[in-house]
Parts: sequence; structure tokens; C-alpha cells
Amino acid sequence: MIISIVGTGYVGLVTGACLASRGHVVRCVDVSPERVSLIRSGKAPFYEPGLERLLCEGLAAGRLSATIDLAAAMTGSELSLIAVGTPANGEEPDLSYLEAATIQIGAALRASDRYHVVAVKSTVVPGTTRTTVKSLIQASSGLAPGEFGLCMNPEFLREGSAVEDFLNPDRIVIGEADAKSGKAMEVLYESFDCAKLHVGLEEAELTKYASNSLLSALISFSNELAALCEATPGAYVETVLNALHLDHRLSPIREGARVVPEILTYLRAGIGFGGSCLPKDVNALRSYGRRKGVMTPLLDAVMATNTRRPEQVVRIMEGAMGGLSGRTVALLGLAFKAGTDDLRSSPALAVLPILKAHGASVRACDPFISRDAAAGLGLDHFCAGNLESTLENADAALLTTADPLFVKADWAQMAARMRSAVLIDGRNALRKVRLPASIRYYPIGQGASFLEAGSAAD
Repeated sequence: MIISIVGTGYVGLVTGACLASRGHVVRCVDVSPERVSLIRSGKAPFYEPGLERLLCEGLAAGRLSATIDLAAAMTGSELSLIAVGTPANGEEPDLSYLEAATIQIGAALRASDRYHVVAVKSTVVPGTTRTTVKSLIQASSGLAPGEFGLCMNPEFLREGSAVEDFLNPDRIVIGEADAKSGKAMEVLYESFDCAKLHVGLEEAELTKYASNSLLSALISFSNELAALCEATPGAYVETVLNALHLDHRLSPIREGARVVPEILTYLRAGIGFGGSCLPKDVNALRSYGRRKGVMTPLLDAVMATNTRRPEQVVRIMEGAMGGLSGRTVALLGLAFKAGTDDLRSSPALAVLPILKAHGASVRACDPFISRDAAAGLGLDHFCAGNLESTLENADAALLTTADPLFVKADWAQMAARMRSAVLIDGRNALRKVRLPASIRYYPIGQGASFLEAGSAAD
């Protein structure tokens, strides 16, 4: 098929590169000439493992191109995917980029004499595709429903493994306005061997929110349990969660071997969830519920627990050190998780102002974050990927992402550089690492006397 993809962020560019690798002719569209130029050179505007290889292969084969001219990209195409951002505007998604893209697509369809399907991949609340997108296409194209196709095709990509997730999906959800629209999406994904679910537009929109809300709930449950363990001397959340994981309903035994589903990685304690999707999507679903008169107390609690978690982790460090005023703290990681350069809603950035408010000087290390990106964050010093410089004369370190740079470090050597070798493991990523006796190691979710009073109530 010949398809156009509007938006070259994580979703749009990964989708384009992967579909080109499956033989489709893909024309990526973006409003930024700089971004388009970068893509044409085979470079991705963000870090994502495996993406640049696919970009180069698609460009070399002539199956992938990038342009700022949406109308030209749609010429002769059979399907357009809208993959623009819907960033948070308070608790509601900002639809301005989606609306602008839809109007331009409709205008291009006005000059077309062939049936064309418009599919929304952007994350939008239920009803958006059927109302906003449909009405804007009609108004700008002059076409009536049925003269163009309309679908909602949510993505389930994880930053850091987005290429793998796209090429080997566990399901493809096709929300269709009618069977003819859905058939075009079926053809697009013909080479993918997985479950393909044809559902209504609103069901597809809601499925995306349901997926991210479940993952968020699992993380918040784990972190609330961690806070309870921290308030209970002798308790350790890893022990409790490991026992929980062995429930046969969570990890069944098949042919004598235990199956460990990947979803159990979300049943692990940490410093909270972040990124471009989970916080935004849970809040959007809560807001949608209020507009519909539906209470969402569970989702409200998920967000409240996530908001509290950075303060609880800072309290571990404060208790371990007897105070933070005048101390130098090293944050090991700034991105919302390892393997990405995405700072959006990063828990590490939520920790930073709390440390500063306690009087600490804060420096940081992250191998994927550029100095330009770190410049406006309020750090006292940023060492990029130089762990040694980050820990030089530091009083304590807080591991905030489980990057191999930190997990595989020579901690005996690192401890020798620190003024006070206090290490708070905000991801419990070092729990199986043999650390030198010189390090005072504090995993999260472990009961300690200085945390007992008041921790569970916060």
C-alpha cells in the first residue's frame, strides 16, 4: 500500500519505518523542516533502539520518504495515519495538533478522486474520532460519510522497545466506522501474525486508555506496598512481591517450567511512573469520567500514589543521612526510564525540586540526555554519561533509572570517589549486585526504624 503518516514522533516515525520494512510505501509528514531533513539523512530525532537502521533501509529502498508537504504525500495514497501528539492540557488531551492535521488531510481529499481511509493513531478520548475527526474531514473535504474511510488504530508501543513492539505485536486493534474502512486496515497489517480485533471507534479509543491505566495501577499498587514495607521494620517489598509473583494465576507452570509474563515487571516498586503516556492517559480518562458523570476513585488513587512516591523516596535518603541540608546528592538517571532520552513527566525530575527544597545540591548523570536538554532543569551540575565525575565528593547517590551504566559500574571504585558512600536504589536495580562493604546501601521498600513513624500515612 501507499500510505501517508502525519507526525514523526515516537509513534509516527516508528510506525513509518516498520511499515516500510514490511514492503509498504510510506510518506512521513511533519511541520518541522529540520526534523524532515534529519529523517531524510537517516537520523532519528530521538533515541530508539533499532530505529535508525530501519530508517536507512527504508530510505535506501525508496519505500520511505519524509516531507513537509502533506498534500503531496497524500497524492495517490490509499490511507493516512494521524500520529500527531495529544499532549496534556491540564488533565485533558490537547487536540490542536490533531485538529490541524485532520483539516489538512480533508483539504487534500477535496482534490482526490479515489476512496481514502483516515486512521487515527494518536491517543484520544472516546468519541473524538467519530465526532471531531469525522466532522473536520467532512467540512474540509466536502465529502460525505462513506465517501471516505474512518478508523481508530491505537498503538501499544513502549519507548526503548518500540520497534520490537511494532514488528511483533500481541494484538492489533482496528476501530472501524464501517466494514469497508476496517478492510483497508486489515490489508495494511496483512503480514502481521497476531490477533486482529475489529471493534467500534469508541472501543478502540478506550482500549488504549484501559491498557495504560492497568499498567499504571500495577505500578502504584507496588509502590503503595513499598511504602507500607518502608514503615514496617523487617519487611522488604521485593520479598513480598516475589512471593506474589509465584501465584500460579500470575506465573503459571507449563510443561514443568514456570512462565514469567512480562507484565510482572510492572509489579515492581520504584520511584513512580512517568513518560509521555501513563500520567497523561490516566488523567485524561479521569477527566473523561467526570464529564460523563462516572466516578473514578481507583484511577484517582493511582495518580495520588504516584504523586507521593518521590517524596517518600527522598525521605529514605534524608533518614539515612540524618538530613540533606548542605549535602551533595547525585541523581543517577534523568529520563523517565532507562534506554530513552525522554524527560516527560520523569520521576527523577519530581525528585529534584524536593531535594533542593531540603537544602541539597544536586548533580546528575544520564547517558542519553544531552547537555542542552539538561540545561534548564535546575541542576547544580550535569555530567552526561560520566558516572565518575558525577559521584566525585558526593554525599549520596540516588539511582533513578536502571541503566546498565549504573548497574554494571565498579562500585568499589565509585564508592572511593564519594565523600559519603550512601546509595539509595530507587529502582532496586542493584539488589542482586555484590556491593563493597564501604557502601551504605538502601533499597526502596525495606523497613527501617527512621521511616517507621508516619510513613504509611503520607
